[in-house]
Amino acid sequence: MMQSLAGRVVLVTGATSGLGEKLATDLAAAGAGVLLHGRNPEKAKDRIEKIADTTGNPQLAYYNAEFSSLEDVRRMAEDIRADQERIDVLINNAGIGPGRRGDNRKLSHDGHELRFAVNYLAHFLLTHELMPLLRTSDNARIVNVASGAQQAIDFDDVMLEKGYDGRRAYSQSKLAQVMFTFDLAEELDGTGIAVNCLHPATLMPTTMVLETDFFNTTMDSVEKGAEAVLRLAASPETHGESGRYFEGKTPATADAQAYDKGARERLRMISRQLAGYADK
Repeated sequence: MMQSLAGRVVLVTGATSGLGEKLATDLAAAGAGVLLHGRNPEKAKDRIEKIADTTGNPQLAYYNAEFSSLEDVRRMAEDIRADQERIDVLINNAGIGPGRRGDNRKLSHDGHELRFAVNYLAHFLLTHELMPLLRTSDNARIVNVASGAQQAIDFDDVMLEKGYDGRRAYSQSKLAQVMFTFDLAEELDGTGIAVNCLHPATLMPTTMVLETDFFNTTMDSVEKGAEAVLRLAASPETHGESGRYFEGKTPATADAQAYDKGARERLRMISRQLAGYADK
């Protein structure tokens, strides 16, 4: 599997810690050119030096963006399009967890509910903005790192202005990623671009898990999660797979709303409007 990554160009969002850092390290070790996204340039510099020293691979580049700002996401996409000729694999991994019990509802720079904005809407926009580079690749893959924590979207209160709960916000944003995956896979059918999503592993010891008090333990390793993501990103075993949801390496069934075409259409229309695509 890892041999197939040599010479490929892979973008990993949220690549400076946790699962994203592990993915970037493994990809670099396999000889891929790795584009790392983060929001702290000093932290990113340290991580890139560490990955280069560990793997001996200098083909690393950093792109900075705050995913709570759609303007920042759009600017980052412009920078990547200016620098790169193609993207072979896009791993939409960046995200924030459910927070702590009793946390107040927070908004993005654009005034949207924060978890919906960072975990889902930023990746919706980034993926569309980078589509020209993905289309340039031969058999590109998009992997959306979702979660087994999924809760149906209330389209009368998408931004959770009533009865806010951090776990609900997180679960809704992760289901939105799954719905986006299914929708985009249908749109790209026949183009050679595969789109899949997964729950990589359960309660890995990442920042989002360690900072929350919704759980009192960790279960699976980051290594286990990375292996599942890389399988969708590169394995010949998953060649031709698209529009699927996996739990680890196993095909699974997502929340029922993900299979509701009407719900996916409503989410797509809302997302296009929020991302500035409504009139295109």
